[in-house]
Amino acid sequence: MPSSTSATLNMTVAEVTQRIRERSAERRALYEQRMADQHKRGVHRGELSCGNLAHGFAACNPQEKDSLKLMNSANLGIISAYNDMLSAHQPFETFPETIKGAARAMGSTAQFAGGVPAMCDGVTQGQPGMELSLFSRDVIAMAAAVGLSHNMFDAALYLGVCDKIIPGLFIAAARFGHLPAMFVPAGPMPSGLPNKEKARIRQLYAEGKVGRDALLEAESESYHSPGTCTFYGTANSNQLMMEVMGLHLPGTSFVNPGTEMREALTRYATEQAIRNTEPGGEYRPFYKQIDERAIVNAVVGLLASGGSTNHTLHLIAMAAAAGITLTWDDFTDLSAVTPSLMRVYPNGQADINHFQASGGMSFLFRELLGAGLLHGDIPTVFGTDLTAYTQEPFLEDGKVVWHDGPEKSLDEAVLSTVANPFAPTGGLTVMKGNLGRGVIKVSAVAEEHRIVEAPVKIFEDQNEMKAAFESGDLDRDVIVVVRFQGPKANGMPELHKLTPFLGVLQDRGFKVALVTDGRMSGASGKVPASIHMSPEALDGGPLAKLHDGDIVRLDANAGTLDAKVDPATWGQRELAIGNLDHYHVGLGRELFSGFRHLAMHGEEGAGVFGGFEADDLARQEGQIFQEDA
Repeated sequence: MPSSTSATLNMTVAEVTQRIRERSAERRALYEQRMADQHKRGVHRGELSCGNLAHGFAACNPQEKDSLKLMNSANLGIISAYNDMLSAHQPFETFPETIKGAARAMGSTAQFAGGVPAMCDGVTQGQPGMELSLFSRDVIAMAAAVGLSHNMFDAALYLGVCDKIIPGLFIAAARFGHLPAMFVPAGPMPSGLPNKEKARIRQLYAEGKVGRDALLEAESESYHSPGTCTFYGTANSNQLMMEVMGLHLPGTSFVNPGTEMREALTRYATEQAIRNTEPGGEYRPFYKQIDERAIVNAVVGLLASGGSTNHTLHLIAMAAAAGITLTWDDFTDLSAVTPSLMRVYPNGQADINHFQASGGMSFLFRELLGAGLLHGDIPTVFGTDLTAYTQEPFLEDGKVVWHDGPEKSLDEAVLSTVANPFAPTGGLTVMKGNLGRGVIKVSAVAEEHRIVEAPVKIFEDQNEMKAAFESGDLDRDVIVVVRFQGPKANGMPELHKLTPFLGVLQDRGFKVALVTDGRMSGASGKVPASIHMSPEALDGGPLAKLHDGDIVRLDANAGTLDAKVDPATWGQRELAIGNLDHYHVGLGRELFSGFRHLAMHGEEGAGVFGGFEADDLARQEGQIFQEDA
């Protein structure tokens, strides 16, 4: 039985970590120097003039003002993604008062520094608003920076859960890396309609066998109360990754909102955040906590759990914000040695509450640490290394204490062991070939569906596919190509509107696959989908060379994706030009034209910030070359 102490580090994990460290050395050193310089300039109110400070606490009560005048007490900045439209973020409404009360009890203060936007991909799926979704990650990072720019804070508490919110908050935390950071989750909603039944109703609706009233009833029974959606998509992948990087308290990620435990954990997070400040006596800044080891842990946790492919974009952008260069090839190599230990929908029929009940994060940590697949020596917000995360929280007399978690899975159909995994690898592969590079998640794809060779049917708008499906034009072996869906083209929306149609075609016995420069995220399901194709079609990517009827071979086992077109013919083909005008106006999309121009390739994280320190170093090198010339 694996112990709670780390075993010898797996050789591949060690090698990948070392090559990330080496390739990132210069930019990481520059990042750390900048964070250290910011720390020297002052991490708290002592740098502010009397007039600055008076503005900063004008709205506080007398007790809080007295505390803020004392430079030896801590002041926490709260950055929250609260809104009451989204189930995952509605619970955050009450968190600021809980946090402020806990801070006062410690002789410190907390202020609501700023709110950040939080949009829901579930609401915007297939709608024009989805084209703002990926870019909202970078808006969130900037909005959090505005909130923290007042330099009033000794540490920051980040309140967020869902798809782009946590990556955006992480990027902000990295750029304010001189501050200690505590990520505070809200937890999943209780279980509702089983995910398998929800998927069945969706597919019946796509076939016209049930009406919209039945579909809405099923969806309402699935998403029925405050809390995160219970399937294992990007939102719950976020929570797992924050914990495996040591940015959550142990066992915090999947405690339901509105419970006594949830509130007690929020109070404890506040108290621990204060202890992690300079005034608190144990200064633990973000930049000294998160390094290449933590990033590798996040990738391994994602792979072992069958998490969202969105993080092949987000983790690259998140790492870059901390001066670290992560690549898709790192994902592939780690996937080859990381066993699949979780079966949560869409990779199984259970939901995240079942995972929690089966042993949850403490058991997952025990297995991964025991197999040497995680860096157990990383520092954490808990004040320990990661080996303490094999514990889980309990309430004793209203206070949180931690005890060892279970040593055996309580449901091996949901949570298994390294010795008996659901699959020997993490099920994520980089796809390479004459159509560019992309990623594919096969953890929910049956072995018999992982190789598809068929003529392509090309679409340049996901809405076009519905008509082709209904006309019977897709009742055949087919690889559906949806192009001009990358970040430069239209913000890289998710294409889940396609999922029910593709699922129906597969169930009818056809060989079916999807290839796109757009996204499909953590709920991509049973149909093989090579996504995030880079370069994107708008930016000279080879998807723009494809013609309807070309034969394409997708081999998820080999990691290859090729158009079976004569090389001479392929080389002479001109790039198609997409009709994008209808994407760029309406529902605020015109406000993001600058983002589309700045967007990087999917393999670079699809962000608008560039490479941070890497860009600065490249410019310095360019200047040196010019001077030498």
